[in-house]
Amino acid sequence: MKGRILVVDDDDLVSRQVAIGLGLFGFTTTPVGSVAEALEHLDIASWDVVLTDLNMPGEGGVELCARIAERWPALSVLVMSGDVLVPAVVSAIKAGAYDFVPKPFNLEALALRIQRIVLEQGRVRELGELRAIIGDGPGIGGLLGTSAAMRGVQELVARLVGSDATVLITGESGTGKEIVAKALHTTGRRRGGPFVAINCAALPEPTLESELFGHVRGAFTDARADRDGLFVQAHGGTLMLDEIGELPLGLQAKLLRTLEERTVRPLGGNKEIPIDVRLVAATNRALATEAAAGRFRLDLYYRLKVVSLAIPPLRERGEDVLMFAHHFVARYGAQEGKVVTGFDKAVAERLLHHDWPGNVRELRNCIEHAVALAEGPELTLADLPAELRERDVANPGTPPSTGWVTLEQLERDYIARVLKHTHNNRTQAARILGVDRRTLMRKLNA
Repeated sequence: MKGRILVVDDDDLVSRQVAIGLGLFGFTTTPVGSVAEALEHLDIASWDVVLTDLNMPGEGGVELCARIAERWPALSVLVMSGDVLVPAVVSAIKAGAYDFVPKPFNLEALALRIQRIVLEQGRVRELGELRAIIGDGPGIGGLLGTSAAMRGVQELVARLVGSDATVLITGESGTGKEIVAKALHTTGRRRGGPFVAINCAALPEPTLESELFGHVRGAFTDARADRDGLFVQAHGGTLMLDEIGELPLGLQAKLLRTLEERTVRPLGGNKEIPIDVRLVAATNRALATEAAAGRFRLDLYYRLKVVSLAIPPLRERGEDVLMFAHHFVARYGAQEGKVVTGFDKAVAERLLHHDWPGNVRELRNCIEHAVALAEGPELTLADLPAELRERDVANPGTPPSTGWVTLEQLERDYIARVLKHTHNNRTQAARILGVDRRTLMRKLNA
């Protein structure tokens, strides 16, 4: 048990006995003999719980509760007394006391009650910190989306706020795996440290090894000076290894050793450098399949997937498509210096009917193209790239838009498309649409 407890009782023997007893359960305790002395300690240090006697000469427990409620409203106060006087207890609760403890009490039970208070306060503080990080935006750490599929990702990121566990992010190309990695960093306890990312497929093996682990002068022809690798540069923060499935087998062994030993040895060096890095890896490959085929080390795969986080493709995220589209319209409108406020219904229909094989990256490029060509405040079909202006090749049965449609018709068409995608699996379709199955059935029967 952990927590700082201030014990207030005018009976010096009682306060010290309680303080010593709680100390045996792992709490850090300080006994004081009056309200005035308690206030002095509250001014100079932080406390998790105040345990105070109710009846003391001069100012008593009720007055202390009122003072604390006024100046330290988040601090919990337990009042204790051998005289169970209902009016006095009620007065203490009204003044801000968290609870009442009758004397004599079982010390173990009291310790457990205090521990529950400390744990709850920790959760409240963590939630407050999380809210301060994510603000009032539509998604944690910049993760946009209100679909059921994306809410699952956001909830998992939120649950990892206090963790340094290695995370393996999987998903199709263009789904935003680096955005998720940044969210893990900016919402985590390492957010004050650096975020460093590298694409393992972008460099040849010798260069990649030097980038990751560094080198010493003379390690190879062009090594004219010592150079820190990305593991050292990311010390105290997060290192993202994108396209980890492309990492050569030789470097996989070195990476595994680095993760196990928490040290790196630069190329050409003979000394191990300690590192403190949270690793996030990402891939669009099925690493279990790659491992079975001998193209990826199975031991490294298990070391990377301490926590697995799968990013859903855009086609499974329902009207998140329109949320992303509005986001990109605002971004590229500002970049182009244009007043573009959105898009018409025909564009919305076309965006919802497209399968987006390139996922969010494809949608982003589509909107950037459209904003660049836009001549009015709303994007129209004429502004979209040719592959979206024409018949949707991913849905040959869907005719091109010939004009305005009602929202009701747009919804019916979109539900039909999702059902087609799920082979008429209505439970899966409801999940993609972000509604329960009963709501989906009501819409189908309308």
